[in-house]
Amino acid sequence: MQVFLSRKAKYWALALLIAVQTVRSSAFAQATGGTPQGGPAQTMSFFLPLILVFGIFYLLIIRPQQKQAKQQQAMLQAIKKGDQVVTVGGILGRVTGVADNILTVEIADNVRVKMERSGIQSVKSDEKGE
Repeated sequence: MQVFLSRKAKYWALALLIAVQTVRSSAFAQATGGTPQGGPAQTMSFFLPLILVFGIFYLLIIRPQQKQAKQQQAMLQAIKKGDQVVTVGGILGRVTGVADNILTVEIADNVRVKMERSGIQSVKSDEKGE
């Protein structure tokens, strides 16, 4: 049986596995006669994997999402009259008017809709210069 997980789900599963392994090794050390109070070394050995997992999450999940959000915001701010856009609903159109946060998009001949910039998924600049 093959299970397909998203990339994010795989990272969460890895973090859970590391956390469980850390707790198990700590409990095993105490059960086999390790120091029950623990010392700085045992405390560090417990928190180091957790810090490492957080660092991995930051590098592999949080940072790329922040970068993608910045790119999306820059794309939305660069929309100008004449650009071809695709809305989040999948509607194709051409921008005919730009206000602060409102765009007028022509989706068919003489059919114009007003929408917020955040409703745009992707932009193709108009190379024809119309």
